[in-house]
Order: sequence, then structure tokens, then C-alpha cells
Amino acid sequence: MNSNAPAHHKPDGTFVNTNGEAINKPFRDLLKWQREAPDVAPLTLPSVTPQLEILANPGSVQLTWIGHSTFLLQVDGLNILTDPIFTRRASPVSFAGPKRTTPPALSIDQLPPIDIVLISHNHYDHLDKGSIKELRAKQPDNPPQYFVPLNQKPFFDKLGIKKVTELDWWDSAKVQGTTVHAVPVQHWSSRSPFDRNKVLWAGFLIDSPSHRTLFVGDSGYSDDFKTIAQRLGPVDLALVPIGAYDPRWFMKSAHMDPEEALQVVKDVGATRAIGMHWGTFSLTDEPMAEPGERADATGVIETPAPGQIIDLTNP
Repeated sequence: MNSNAPAHHKPDGTFVNTNGEAINKPFRDLLKWQREAPDVAPLTLPSVTPQLEILANPGSVQLTWIGHSTFLLQVDGLNILTDPIFTRRASPVSFAGPKRTTPPALSIDQLPPIDIVLISHNHYDHLDKGSIKELRAKQPDNPPQYFVPLNQKPFFDKLGIKKVTELDWWDSAKVQGTTVHAVPVQHWSSRSPFDRNKVLWAGFLIDSPSHRTLFVGDSGYSDDFKTIAQRLGPVDLALVPIGAYDPRWFMKSAHMDPEEALQVVKDVGATRAIGMHWGTFSLTDEPMAEPGERADATGVIETPAPGQIIDLTNP
């Protein structure tokens, strides 16, 4: 290993968080959680019928929540898609694993041509092979540019997708006047029992001429957000995860609750905030509606309906 490598790069090729710690819960903790987990009633959020003409011809900076952590951000001539998952399950197989309870507000066929896709990490509810293949099929001649954390490119190589740029924390890349910064968040990675933390995880700050958006991805609360603001300045919009937080003894290090998400909004100086990572898959123990209710109670974090087009030019 390079002796000048950043502190979050470990000699064994894995990654840790900025606090020097890896999230790697022992198997007995997983069994304890699963043994004690309550039955969670499914929830289907009411969606808004897609306004395809407005999506095809945006007249302003606008955002559409498709579901879970999937957003369509349309800014300065770019169509940017985050953590696309359009499939029925967040799983490596089609017959088991967390099942979607709220359908995606848009189908992949209804999307405008996508210029940029951001992948925050490799968990199945954020990096979905079926959705990536559908995007490839939809845009064979003008594929989007993918920005992914370190060591994630081989996944795309196997699918024959070539426009992929790996970014380490604090790396950046430019597309048509918009800069994409990869920023540290507190999480972990794995797609099998054998690859724990071998791929990096990240958030992204999308710094375009008319708007600055922080897409947190998936994270527990940490001081990283204060550091992001110190290094890159305040943002106009924070897209913050608000769900998958119970039980706290098991989830706190990797998933923030709505009140911690509110602290993130304050840390990064966001003018506006929208909640994500809730109401789509039942991943943990809290009632599926609770994250939205607690976010609404903050008076700061908005919880728009899936499919609703949000005009970001007006605070």
C-alpha cells in the first residue's frame, strides 16, 4: 500500500470511515436484531402522475423524487439520476429480499435522456443491476456518465458500461460546467459475505452554476457534514436519508433518524431539505410512515409525494 494513501484506505485494501472505524457488525448482532424484529405493515405512498412534458422540457431547476433514494435532478441543462432502483426487490434475486411497497413514480422509459448517474454505494437498494441494465438499453447511443466511489468500476465493466469515473472522497469531476464532488459520509459496503468494505461509499455535492445540491446517499450522523461545509461551502438543497434507523443499537452508526438528518441540514447550511430513503422498502423496524411524520415535524425537511415536480428556483 502507498504510504501516502489517505487514512480511510487500509493496508488490506478495505476502507474505513473518517473516524477510523469500519462498520462491521458481528453476526450475532444481526441474529439478535432479526430475532427481535417486529412485523412492519407495508405502506404505499400516494404518488403524483408524471408530468412528462415538464420533465422533457424543464423551465427551471427542478427535482422529482422517484422513490427511495432515486431522484431526477434537472439543472443547467443536465438530467442527473441518483441511486437508480426501479425493480420490485432490493435484492440479488427476484424471488426474495426486501419487496417494494411503493412503485417508482416514473418508469425508466418515462425518463428524459440521462446525462449523469450518481451511485453512492453498492448496497442492493442503491446499486441495482436490473435498473442499470435497463438504463443501458434505453440509451445505447448516448449513455450517461456514471460517477461511483472507488473500486466500483469493475461492476460496470462486467456489464459493458464504459463511461464510469471512480472518485475518492474529495475528488471532483466536471460535466458541462457542473462539478461533481465526492464527499465522505459514514457508512459501509457489501454485496456478499466476502467483500465487506472493499468498495468505497460516498455522498455527492453537485455544484452547478445556478444551484448547489448535496446528495447524502446513505449515512449515519457524523462530523463529516461540518467538514463538507467547511471545505466546499453551504448548499442550496440537501437530500437527506430519514429512514431505516431502528433499532438504534444496531442502526445508529450507519443510518440517521429524522432528527439527525435535521442536524445535517444545519451543518451544511442548506436553504432547503428533502427526505429520502423511506416509504419504499421495509428495511428496518420502524413503522414505514414514521420517518415522514418525524421529518414533517421538524418543519424543515420536506417529504414530497413520489412523482411531484419540485421547483427549486423558489425557496
